[in-house]
Amino acid sequence: MYGVILWIFPSLLTAIAMVREKEKGTILQVYASSISATELLLGKGMAYLLIAITEALIVIGLGTIIFQVGLVNNPITLLLGTLIFLIDSVMFGLLVGVRSNNQNSAVQIISLVGFITSLLLSGFIYPLNNIPFPLSLVTNVVPARYYINITRDAFLRGTGWSGVWFDFLMLTILGLVFFNVSRRILSKMQISD
Repeated sequence: MYGVILWIFPSLLTAIAMVREKEKGTILQVYASSISATELLLGKGMAYLLIAITEALIVIGLGTIIFQVGLVNNPITLLLGTLIFLIDSVMFGLLVGVRSNNQNSAVQIISLVGFITSLLLSGFIYPLNNIPFPLSLVTNVVPARYYINITRDAFLRGTGWSGVWFDFLMLTILGLVFFNVSRRILSKMQISD
């Protein structure tokens, strides 16, 4: 459940905040300023990453206490994997916020793309090898898939870095893709000198 919860809520909060700036018109001040698209995205991202980290600590702490599930191996892989996954979630929210024109469409995109893929195409409910061919290709770009592997390793398998290095690599690549696409879209919107 960590993968689904930590994918939906940080991205939803970030997308709504970004769209709210557009709706109120305050983003025009940013476009006219000397702030680059990269600086704006990193600033917004850091603020919502702190909120996401707080949420992750609460969710993982409550899950561990309520279900009495302990870590099998070194917690560093889980903590670092959670941080990278939260960065991906916030970057996805920024991407949706940059593309959407109102809050309703941002919520619908997060619900449709984020929730359905993290629930159905991540290996959470159905094993990945049971997903038919065209959809099985989509599973390769679902960050929740890789985070679920990291959490399964931390709480059940205990293989450590040797078992999850590819998941870390894919989460990092997907986060960079989300950030670069958002940056390119936002830099086209800025007023040129």
